[in-house]
Amino acid sequence: MPELPEVQTVVDDLNKKIKGDKIAGFWSDWKKTIKKMSGVKFTSEIKGRKILGARRIGKNIFIDLSEKDSNSKKPKKTLYIHLKMTGHLLVKTHKNSKSKSNLRVKNKRLEPKKNYFNDKVNQYIHHIWYLEDKKGKKKTLEFSDLRKFGKIMLLDTKKIEELPEIKNLGMDVMSKSFTLKKFKKILEKKNKGTTGLILMDQTVIAGIGNIYRSEILFEAGINPNRKVVKLKKDEIKKLFYQIKKVLRKAIKMRGTSDSDYRDTSGAPGRFHKVLKVYRRDGKKCKKCANIIKRIKMGQRSVFYCSQCQK
Repeated sequence: MPELPEVQTVVDDLNKKIKGDKIAGFWSDWKKTIKKMSGVKFTSEIKGRKILGARRIGKNIFIDLSEKDSNSKKPKKTLYIHLKMTGHLLVKTHKNSKSKSNLRVKNKRLEPKKNYFNDKVNQYIHHIWYLEDKKGKKKTLEFSDLRKFGKIMLLDTKKIEELPEIKNLGMDVMSKSFTLKKFKKILEKKNKGTTGLILMDQTVIAGIGNIYRSEILFEAGINPNRKVVKLKKDEIKKLFYQIKKVLRKAIKMRGTSDSDYRDTSGAPGRFHKVLKVYRRDGKKCKKCANIIKRIKMGQRSVFYCSQCQK
C-alpha cells in the first residue's frame, strides 16, 4: 500500500500536471469503487469543474474542484481518492511520440525516453478522468488498480474533516506542527506501549507505514520491541529526527516501489534501492554484517538488526 512519501509524490505531481485543468468527462468499468453515488451522478457532478489543486491528509488524496457556475451558492466539491493496496494514478497527455519533449540526451545523442505506461503494472485501468487544459490540450487522469480495492468519493469540501478515517487521524508526521515537543507529549501518553506499534498507529501519529517504520527504527538504532517508557531522552530526540529525515529522503527519491506503486508517469520510485532492513531478513546488515531479522508486530512484519538496534 502506498505510504506517505508515495502519496506526497502523487499529490506534488498532480499539482504540477493537472492543476487548472477542466474535467470534460469520466469513464469507469468498475463502479463499485465509487462510493455513496451512482456512476452517472458522479460523472454529472464533476463534469465541467476545474481542478483547483491536490492535497494529502495522511495517506489520503484530495482533489479540490471549482464550482460549475461561478455564481453558485452550492457547497464546494472535493474528489477523495484512496489508492488502497495496488492503486496508482497516471497522468497522460496526447503528445507526438517523435516530438523533442519525448527525447532525452544520452552520449550527446537524442534517444526516446522510456514509456513506463507500457509496463504491465500500469495496465489495470478501471477509471479515467478526461481533462482539458487552458490551451485546449487533452489529458487523462487514469486510475490503475490491479485488485480493485481503491476508493473514489465526491463530497462537500467542508465535510472532509467529518470523515471517520480523517477525523480519527493523529498528527501528520510531516506537518510543521509535528515538533519534538509534541512528539514527546504523544509518547508520554502512550508510555506503556511498544515503540514499533506506536509508530504505525495512525490515530496517534499519521503517515508512517510498514516500510518506513522499519527504516526509521534502524536509523534511530532502536529495537521495535522497546517499550516507550524505556526510551531515553536522546533516543526520543533521535527517533523524531529520523522520522523526518527518512520520510524527506523517501519523498525526494519519489517513494518505494517494492510492489505496485508507480508515480503519475508510471515510473517506479527509487527509495527501494537504499533500503537498509525492510524485506532484507536473512541478509547481512549493511552496517555491522549481523543477520537481519523479521518478526510479526500488529499483524505486520517488521525488520531489524538486533546488533545495531538496542
